[in-house]
Amino acid sequence: MSKQWLTMSMGDLGRAIGAGEIDPVALTQTYLDAISAHEFKDRIYARLTEDRALAEAKAASERASSGQRLGLLDGVPISWKDLFDTAGVATESGSALLKGRVPDRDAEVLRSTTAQGLVCLGKTHMSELAFSGLGLNPVTATSPCVNDHDAVSGGSSSGAATSVAFGLAACGIGSDTGGSVRIPSAWNDLVGLKTTSGRVSSDGVVPLAARFDTVGPLCRTVEDAALMLAALEGRTPIDLRGAQVTGARLLVLENGLDGARDQPKAGFDSALDRLMNAGAEVTRAHLPIVDEALAMSGVLFTTEAYATWYNEIEAQPDLMFPEILERFRAGGQFTGVDFVSAWQRLDAIRDEYHQLVAGYDAVVLPTSPIMPPNVERLLSDHDYYVEENLWALRNTRVGNLMGSCGLSLPTGLPSTGFMMLGAPLAEERLLRLGAAVEAVLA
Repeated sequence: MSKQWLTMSMGDLGRAIGAGEIDPVALTQTYLDAISAHEFKDRIYARLTEDRALAEAKAASERASSGQRLGLLDGVPISWKDLFDTAGVATESGSALLKGRVPDRDAEVLRSTTAQGLVCLGKTHMSELAFSGLGLNPVTATSPCVNDHDAVSGGSSSGAATSVAFGLAACGIGSDTGGSVRIPSAWNDLVGLKTTSGRVSSDGVVPLAARFDTVGPLCRTVEDAALMLAALEGRTPIDLRGAQVTGARLLVLENGLDGARDQPKAGFDSALDRLMNAGAEVTRAHLPIVDEALAMSGVLFTTEAYATWYNEIEAQPDLMFPEILERFRAGGQFTGVDFVSAWQRLDAIRDEYHQLVAGYDAVVLPTSPIMPPNVERLLSDHDYYVEENLWALRNTRVGNLMGSCGLSLPTGLPSTGFMMLGAPLAEERLLRLGAAVEAVLA
């Protein structure tokens, strides 16, 4: 029976704990044993926090026995991307530049979830300093895609996704600056929630580009995403009951279909057909201002990322994966005038974009226009690495550039995702729509 726990949703695990059917200590030990025995454990987890996990599970077990549970997720074990500070445990953001960095307090979101009884299993691998959508990291480890072990799992929250996809955590907490929650979620058949920038605390989270950085869960169901959003914020989760697809107004952003490869496009088209058959109202449009915003990605993301890490990078550049080093250094070619001008234009584009899409419940497009690339080819072919990284991030970056919240759902075709973008700070509305879409696609 315990092996079945490894594939259950967080919500179902929480309900079983509440019903006395699962003991949190037994559940946590089952996960720790599964991690220990797994062939990819060292490519998924950077380090475990066994003592903490078992202590937290024991406290959850005692609360469950005495009828004092802190909430539905009390006693459910999850993983944390290795850029969330953990007191007394190394947090290195996938980089040798930060080797041996041990914070003295937990990130605020970890403190919030711990206060609600969730169990911290450990820290997961990631792209170096979170600056790639592929998840390739020869400096620390490269997590394999659940559907193709010779391919990357998507980044930068690569281990967060695979910890869930391989049954080694009930949820992975990641970050999304340009797609880092949604890409690995799509490529590993998970649900991924990108929150609005500034909504969820980034205190104690190693930054990449603070204006774009967001925190979000990678999990099995939309219910789990809603539960985890509430846990990260320390509040009561929303009610998803009664959500319907009938009458939902969806805008297909055709910019996201341009150049999309056959399999991601097939997964998206199949999902869209099912939603239309269920009563969704679909409109299609190509928005030139989105292309204009995407063309400014270099100055907007890369300049801030390089400015954030310039001192550490240039002190020891040889410690870095050359592809990531090159990408960071590209930020040095822009001037302060370039950066400020780009942000001023982006602010104007955001206003125009949100006026154009205000009449729709969601803007939809394939989560990624490509499939997970092959690890060995990425390591041996520089041009292929650069091209695939840009393609991987092309669609998800739309959400970051526009300041939207976003949700990626599995389409049913392996490693392809259906992405919905909502208005800023409209996560609750997007999650309710996502629950209805999930019911149709399932």
